[in-house]
Amino acid sequence: MNRFILKYPWILKKLYPKRLSRVAAEKTLFLSFDDGPIPEVTPWVLEQLDKYSAKATFFCIGDNIRKHPEIFKKIKDKGHAVGNHTFNHLNGWKTSTSDYLENFRKTEQIIESKLEKTLNSEEKLFRPPYGKIKNKQAAKITKLNYRIVMWDVITGDYDKNYDAEKCLKNTLNLIRAGSIIVLHDSLKAEKNLKYILPKLLEEYSQKAWKFKTLT
Repeated sequence: MNRFILKYPWILKKLYPKRLSRVAAEKTLFLSFDDGPIPEVTPWVLEQLDKYSAKATFFCIGDNIRKHPEIFKKIKDKGHAVGNHTFNHLNGWKTSTSDYLENFRKTEQIIESKLEKTLNSEEKLFRPPYGKIKNKQAAKITKLNYRIVMWDVITGDYDKNYDAEKCLKNTLNLIRAGSIIVLHDSLKAEKNLKYILPKLLEEYSQKAWKFKTLT
């Protein structure tokens, strides 16, 4: 049995219409990668994207940026977008608003220091780890001109007990124009990711679809 919901629930779209889960764009997909950058997986992801001239958005853990600044720089140098994913993958439901905001701000400062500039409003993207965030936390982050990004389809690549082929099949069945798709450049997802991503890129490149950033 799946331990995650493949599609972003329609009721949450109704309740939180300002949280981005899909983009109005024909024959375009928006790949996003959570939890990196790490040397074991992220460079491989960048190589796969390069093969298809695909662009993506990487929601980065602040502590991983701190530990692997050269990989973070490589993401940006290749024309991909980056977003804030907290400093150490906090669950907003289990964290006080003050601690959550401090953790979020810490990552914002690291991102800006590595980019050597202040983020403009278009570049301010945030995805809450696990998709779990309190309304008060979301309100404060939104007031800082951040766009909260959820997803249209989540691949489930991080679940080691989830068959990679089934994972791909379910993802392909749910994708539609403008879908924001969640994958993970993490050790936990590596096995499934290395099966899913090349096939996903090949399938939609053959259909002449584009892969773009969220900025």
